[in-house]
Amino acid sequence: MEMFLDFFTHGSIGMFTEGHLLMLIIGCIFLYLAIAKGFEPLLLVPIGFGVLIGNIPVPDGMGIGLYEAGSVLNFLYKGIEYGIYPPLIFLGIGAMTDFSVMLSQPRLMLLGAAAQVGVFITFIGCIAMGFPVQQAAAIGIIGGADGPTSIFIASKMAPELLGAIALAGYSYMALVPVIQPPVIYALTSKKERLIRMKASKPVSQRLRIAFPIIAFIFVALLDPGALTLVGMLFFGNMLRESGVTERLALTARTSFIDIVTIVLGVTVGASTDATRFLTPESLKIFGMGAIAFVIATASGVGFAKLMNLVSKDKINPIIGAAGVSAVPLAARVCQVVGAKEDPSNFLIMHAMAPNVAGVVGSAVAAGFFLSTIPY
Repeated sequence: MEMFLDFFTHGSIGMFTEGHLLMLIIGCIFLYLAIAKGFEPLLLVPIGFGVLIGNIPVPDGMGIGLYEAGSVLNFLYKGIEYGIYPPLIFLGIGAMTDFSVMLSQPRLMLLGAAAQVGVFITFIGCIAMGFPVQQAAAIGIIGGADGPTSIFIASKMAPELLGAIALAGYSYMALVPVIQPPVIYALTSKKERLIRMKASKPVSQRLRIAFPIIAFIFVALLDPGALTLVGMLFFGNMLRESGVTERLALTARTSFIDIVTIVLGVTVGASTDATRFLTPESLKIFGMGAIAFVIATASGVGFAKLMNLVSKDKINPIIGAAGVSAVPLAARVCQVVGAKEDPSNFLIMHAMAPNVAGVVGSAVAAGFFLSTIPY
């Protein structure tokens, strides 16, 4: 009987707190949003279940907990802690990405650059709130809606905030369909949302092959901090476009990225142990991340409207929202919003141009912080 009572007193049940209950509810909400609402299930299902795994308290010394050295979860978490998973994700993204639309309409790259305004405004805001400059940089990247880049820079510059930043980055990626449409509607008129854009011109294979080579060399020389992420992104794209490595490209954009996403999502979720995660700093990070994401979306839409003032070939400002790097979810949101106004107006291919530019833009922004801020 004493052993039985000791088990309940000092085991998981005895260690269970209101904070753990709250996190279990949050994990179930993530699963509900993924399964019932279809909000980026490939991300939210692993993260949501990971939250459940991470919030069953276990006594120290059992070698089970994520933060206990030598446990299986701890070994898997090393991929986040050392920034291993994000470059692998970028490899898969590169193998999936078609830069043809962006190359056909280079001006749309500016929308991806404009969306990075949210990163730098949030960076300044975090410093004003008292965050150290390294933490401010890591939090600011959340505004690009780029989970892998958020993890990569946090692992270097703010490892003490890694769990909160990782969860915030991936949460806002998954919640793009909730956050972006109200911002788009608030900043555009019905007439603007009905703008039809000209079809993209075809791009030669020679240009598609040359682009990742030239773009990588240019970006890496200009911004060496972005070398790892941009290098893996364009390497993946080279596998896709070269025409001689289809097996490797197929693996990179299917099973490979799926495996990394599963492990990354579960470990990100499991890192949210209530005793470490439910802090004032975590709440501030989620708040600033939401502000950053709204500013980034608004910046892309607003810059598209500015371009229309000087351009004869009008841009539908809806696609400016795709300047964040949530690929391809942000582009799909633009298509859905545009189709509500005119079902025959297909914006998704146009939106992919700023969307993929946003991926490069967020990596460049992270590289800028890594190159200029000591850590």
